[in-house]
Amino acid sequence: MVPFLRILGIETSCDETAAAVVERDAEGHSNVLSDVVLSQLDEHSAYGGVVPEIAARAHVEALDELIEEALTRANVSLNDVDAIAATSGPGLIGGLLVGLMTGKAIARAAGKPLYAINHLEGHALTARLTDGLSFPYLMLLVSGGHTQLILVRGVGQYERWGTTIDDALGEAFDKTAKLLGLPYPGGPAVERMARDGNPDRFDFPRPLVGEARLDFSFSGLKTAVRQAAQDIAPLSDQDVADICASFQKAVSRTLKDRIGRGLQRFKTEFPTTFPATGEKPALVVAGGVAANLELRGTLQALCDKNGFRFVAPPLRLCTDNAVMIAWAGLERMATGAAPDALDVQPRSRWPLDSNAETLIGFGKRGAKA
Repeated sequence: MVPFLRILGIETSCDETAAAVVERDAEGHSNVLSDVVLSQLDEHSAYGGVVPEIAARAHVEALDELIEEALTRANVSLNDVDAIAATSGPGLIGGLLVGLMTGKAIARAAGKPLYAINHLEGHALTARLTDGLSFPYLMLLVSGGHTQLILVRGVGQYERWGTTIDDALGEAFDKTAKLLGLPYPGGPAVERMARDGNPDRFDFPRPLVGEARLDFSFSGLKTAVRQAAQDIAPLSDQDVADICASFQKAVSRTLKDRIGRGLQRFKTEFPTTFPATGEKPALVVAGGVAANLELRGTLQALCDKNGFRFVAPPLRLCTDNAVMIAWAGLERMATGAAPDALDVQPRSRWPLDSNAETLIGFGKRGAKA
């Protein structure tokens, strides 16, 4: 039986500095003792996006205090934790260096094992912390840097079924918002404007809809939005609202097609697993874009139609956080995985599925995730 475990988690992959203390009991149940996140939104908003150098410096300034606060809120000391888990990739290399080096220093000083965690694995396993899901299940990761459909077979066992061949969905939201003069971050701003817009005014493209492959593409949609805005400039508030609503509708219909095909493939590959257990298969959504209510509604309806359970962890655990990093470390410990050596290096690109082929649009180094 796996013993009771407690981990300090550290997350610095992008523009949130985070630390958390999480427990896992012998039956696999979780207990979040502390969850501290410091957003860098104010530092980056003037630039309309994340500036890597600013992000790294902000992590340096804040991380030590956040770790101390996480331990204090959890009412534990470093002597009371069993290991340190720190994000090692993928992400902005400057931020990754700050968090991983801090984790190494603490592990060395306190005599604790270190687990270098793939940020995406944190997202992939969060639903087991919040909802106790059993393997296998599907995960849709939609954020500023990633759009992927992943089969989660087990801890460390991932198959990428689909990915974006150009822009991530969160990036498309942010660029659309910037084009329309809306504030950063773009996703919430576009969603707010869309509520007062006419989603049928503009017939924007739905890239790859109808194709058997499960990949995504949002570059053409982003271009169509720019052309529509240029054609009717200068834009009134209603024009902006209509463009946002039409953009969001196109995204929703695209996800409905792409994910619907993924659900069908899942049922084909696991025809007997869930009837035998009496459980429903699950689709998990994670990442900042998962906060969009229209997209959630589309995915919920799709799951209802196909007999799937729709799982969306609380928003604070969908966006970047240290709870998921600590939990991924706990899951790895529970499998008996060995800790990482203290010379482990951060990786700006670190795909969950190392066997997945590089797609056109990712450059010579291949997919970063």
